[in-house]
Amino acid sequence: MDSFIKKLGLWITAVLLIVVAGATPALAASASGWNVKLVSVQLVKNEHVGNEWYYTASVNGKEVEEGSSVTVKNVSSINLYAYAEEQDKIPDEGKAQKSIKVSTLTKKTQLVEMKVTVTENRGRYSGNQAVWKFTFQLSKK
Repeated sequence: MDSFIKKLGLWITAVLLIVVAGATPALAASASGWNVKLVSVQLVKNEHVGNEWYYTASVNGKEVEEGSSVTVKNVSSINLYAYAEEQDKIPDEGKAQKSIKVSTLTKKTQLVEMKVTVTENRGRYSGNQAVWKFTFQLSKK
């Protein structure tokens, strides 16, 4: 009977170690935090939509400027937001959102690109599009 109890105890210990080891990477990733940098914002296509632009981006609701970064800790997801607006009498705008689960991030550093399309809403170029590319770098702290 003592042998059975020892084996049962070892088996329970092994199962607990497997469960804890399986959960640790996701917990460690969210607890240690991530540095999210807006690496670049580029106008990659412009079919006569406009020449005066405003753009902004945010990480988990915190605004981030091109070349700057935001640190997020104790989160299960990183929420990226990108917005571009052609500025004239009747502005044209586009936006993109992406939510990335921290548990799916497998590399210490990775790039995430988001495209924002702005469609001309009036005039002779109505329907033409401009495309912006926002590039974020996610780095585990």
